[in-house]
Amino acid sequence: MLLGCIADDFTGATDLANNLTRGGMRTVQTVGVPRQPLREDVDAVVVALKSRTIPAADAVAQSLDALKWLQLHDFKQIYFKYCSTFDSTPAGNIGPVTEALMQALGCDFTIACPAFPEAGRTVFKGHLFVGDVLLSDSGMRDHPLTPMRDANLVRVLQAQMKGKVGLIDFADVARGPRAIRARIAALKAEGVKAAIADAISNDDLMKLGRAVSDLRLVTAGSGVAIGLPQNFATPDAAATALPPANGSRAIVSGSCSVATNAQVAHFIANGGAARALDPLQLAAGAAEVERALAWARPQLAAGPVLFYSTAAPAAVQAAQAQLGVAQAGKLIEDALAQIARGLVESGVGQLVVAGGETSGAVVQALGIEALRIGPQIDPGVPWTMSVGGKPIALALKSGNFGAEDFFTKAFQVLP
Repeated sequence: MLLGCIADDFTGATDLANNLTRGGMRTVQTVGVPRQPLREDVDAVVVALKSRTIPAADAVAQSLDALKWLQLHDFKQIYFKYCSTFDSTPAGNIGPVTEALMQALGCDFTIACPAFPEAGRTVFKGHLFVGDVLLSDSGMRDHPLTPMRDANLVRVLQAQMKGKVGLIDFADVARGPRAIRARIAALKAEGVKAAIADAISNDDLMKLGRAVSDLRLVTAGSGVAIGLPQNFATPDAAATALPPANGSRAIVSGSCSVATNAQVAHFIANGGAARALDPLQLAAGAAEVERALAWARPQLAAGPVLFYSTAAPAAVQAAQAQLGVAQAGKLIEDALAQIARGLVESGVGQLVVAGGETSGAVVQALGIEALRIGPQIDPGVPWTMSVGGKPIALALKSGNFGAEDFFTKAFQVLP
């Protein structure tokens, strides 16, 4: 085995796996930590956890469990993947998990780089940009669980780590792998344990990939994965091949991001059949899920149907004020997971899921244990196919990813 990966949510896992398959690495994504050794003939494995927003101690425990399983397969390098918008709080979870993995692996230095230029995420002078604006001025400022109000990633990560955090800035990255390694050596001599790495293009990611080939642990968003397959020299042109998909089509969306709001609006404006879910109605009784499925079943033959809880920040905050942040989120996640299971039982075989937390809930509700990674729909979002049992085609989309027409385009890409 070449590369073992731990992802802190399900959409992030497919995002990472997508970039590895694009580089020719045969990749499988597992849903949680497997109970048995891997039997697939692959180059990389991504263990998908649902640890981004749980208490930091629990995230550390889950990540160490994933590492123990990966170590059974003697991977050459370990990759801890988090969101390209560095979703976290001052208490974690990125820093605590990073330090726990470093200690378990016996490594004294790693990088941290959420850059993914193809998706509009760049890092310059240690500051994260989303498109043309700083992270702190983007829609992530009002994220209901991990509001990001500081774009200085050195400062953000330092608040979460005991070890010293430094910076590999653009001037070093631009000069290439040798300069990056020299900067790493200088930082280590200063006692730095982790360094934010600048990157504003895929060329920067390729240089970083070469420079970190000898690091036991890499921490990053999915972008750095673009630069890693070159280190292993195992390109496989058929890495993204999937069998043909069957069954009806549906979409469930639990994300409240700006990008997903636009995707929902586009789908509805173009005549798509859609039904909104309201956490206040869900709190009133379980019958809402069955009513939603009854609405969908007669329409499945005509084309994809959409269930969404997507809403503007003000509406989200109003529901949270009445129900509590955790309860409002759980109601939506549970309802969408039940709806997804009901849709599959009704013949849906092609399912798009928007939102990291929603994707985790849906995949667990469907009892899926592993996914083969297929063709890319938009940067960071591939189609996948469930392994074992009745095959289901799934696209697990991070809330921030995808073009405005993503929900329509997705089904055109699937073979």
